[in-house]
Amino acid sequence: MQIDIPNPAPEGCISCEVRGHVLLIGINRPAKRNGWTPAMFQQLAQAYTRLDDDPELRVGLLHAFGEHFTAGLDLPLIAEFMKSGQKVIPPGLVEPHDYGLPGYRRRTKPMVAAVKGICFTVGIELMLGADIVVAADSSRFAQMEVQRCIMPTGGATLRMPERAGVGNAMLHLLTGDAFDAAEALRCHFVQKVVPAGQELDEAFRIAERIAAQAPQAVVATRLNVLKAIELGQAAAVADFIPVQQRLASSEDAAEGVRSFVEKRPARFTGR
Repeated sequence: MQIDIPNPAPEGCISCEVRGHVLLIGINRPAKRNGWTPAMFQQLAQAYTRLDDDPELRVGLLHAFGEHFTAGLDLPLIAEFMKSGQKVIPPGLVEPHDYGLPGYRRRTKPMVAAVKGICFTVGIELMLGADIVVAADSSRFAQMEVQRCIMPTGGATLRMPERAGVGNAMLHLLTGDAFDAAEALRCHFVQKVVPAGQELDEAFRIAERIAAQAPQAVVATRLNVLKAIELGQAAAVADFIPVQQRLASSEDAAEGVRSFVEKRPARFTGR
């Protein structure tokens, strides 16, 4: 798919485009291999908040302009925030890493990520914070914070062992060594690997398939999975009956029954 590349400011930006019910969220600082600046983090949180707050938007698609997803943090610009403990993102917004940072909202709608080229440090953490990741077969990954006397604080220490097991997580977290798309797939950090150049098309295809489903049911299903992971099976099971009752009373549930009887695709409105 073709996307026009808006000309970014020197500190980079996050460029958004709406296609149907999908919000394309583009990391836009290709001249610096999409190295992250404070302004980019703030705009990313604003884009994620827009996704959650706009009833016409059902799915987000995080991608990058240029050859690479991201080379990671622009350390000279971010280092002072690390030393002081100051937050890069203003409180009250949706926090893109989605691990429950106090003072921030958590995303409710699904996010698909399309990864290519270099995907280092914060790039891995952002894709692990998404729900589904499509990677180009030429992608290269590295969680290299230990090589800079930094601890990963964007979710890698939580999600790498969750996806890959403790041993595999330690292998990549403690060495900081680079690994390829095949290893990312083996470790369940990504869900699909496609030929380079096809990652955005495939990610958008998945996003459109999700967007065609009943939005309330998609959100409820996603949140129930996360509740089971974070709070345990019993907490997730406790939501089964009340959430199902709420969904069953919706207009979309009635449309789901009608479409089943009439043997046609459902036309969901989110109500």
